[in-house]
Amino acid sequence: MLEVIKPGLETTVQDWPGRIGYWEQGFPFSGPMDDWSFRLANLLVGNAADAAGLECQFTGPTLRFGRDAVIALTGAAMQPTLDNAPLPLWESVVVRAGQVLSLGFARIGARAYLAIAGGIETAPVLGSRATFHQAGIGGLDGYALKEGQRLPLGTGDGAGEPGRRVREECRPPLTDERVWQMEAVPGPNDDWIDEAGHRRFLESDWTVQSRSNRTGFRLDGPAWSFTAKATDKRPEHGEDPSNILDHGYPVGAVNLCGQTPIILVNDGPSTGGFINPYTVPSAAFWKLAQSRPGDVYRFRAVSVEEAQDKRRAINRLIAESSIERV
Repeated sequence: MLEVIKPGLETTVQDWPGRIGYWEQGFPFSGPMDDWSFRLANLLVGNAADAAGLECQFTGPTLRFGRDAVIALTGAAMQPTLDNAPLPLWESVVVRAGQVLSLGFARIGARAYLAIAGGIETAPVLGSRATFHQAGIGGLDGYALKEGQRLPLGTGDGAGEPGRRVREECRPPLTDERVWQMEAVPGPNDDWIDEAGHRRFLESDWTVQSRSNRTGFRLDGPAWSFTAKATDKRPEHGEDPSNILDHGYPVGAVNLCGQTPIILVNDGPSTGGFINPYTVPSAAFWKLAQSRPGDVYRFRAVSVEEAQDKRRAINRLIAESSIERV
């Protein structure tokens, strides 16, 4: 078991790729927002790719281990310690029964990931252990960790080897820079925005609001302007220019709610009545995951093909060839 001494700000059990196949019934895929870091953590400790681990947001938890284990921490730099001694990131290490792992505030990035050899063995719901707190499913009880809880750990059948480290060039390039270059694919409703509106979107700074979470990232920026398609339309499309007859939303949609763009992420809705003039591709989700309120996004339009190439490039880095011995 893994005992929760302090839960952190929002620490959840997640697995990759999450809860697939139930979105039309109101259950998004959930899973880790920065799956690049999460998958590397599992690789470090010898887990299967779909093993469950912890996503720690902004301020991490304090945990006591009930058995010996091999663990790895990746993603945000939360200044981890093991029995008050500094613990390296991006490296597999041994912990002993009774030792206490503490994660602090994220000095760089926003979300850290903890993998434990053998994984976390909470009960799967709809094929996944990923926590979706809006429905109260997955994880230990459907919500973020609470003080005093005990998480069941898998045995791993001897899995886990200390002294493995992710090569620096194979990690997400996290820095303390608060401005992010963010890719965006035009569509599916880009024809509802006029030329001036597209230019403002791609040439302006967009600031992440504090009212952002695993459902959507709200942005502050300049006003949008629309084509006649958005203003001269049938009444069933709604009154506001950003309204449209309910339709499906892609993952990563830049969902335009009035004048407020909301990037729909892992726990986002599958359908609704607002336009989506751009879509942030999955290869850029690690940037969303590691950004904080007050950070600035500068968008760059990319093609579907370029977005797919970037996804493949990341996938190639989540491989044994990215691991070195300490």
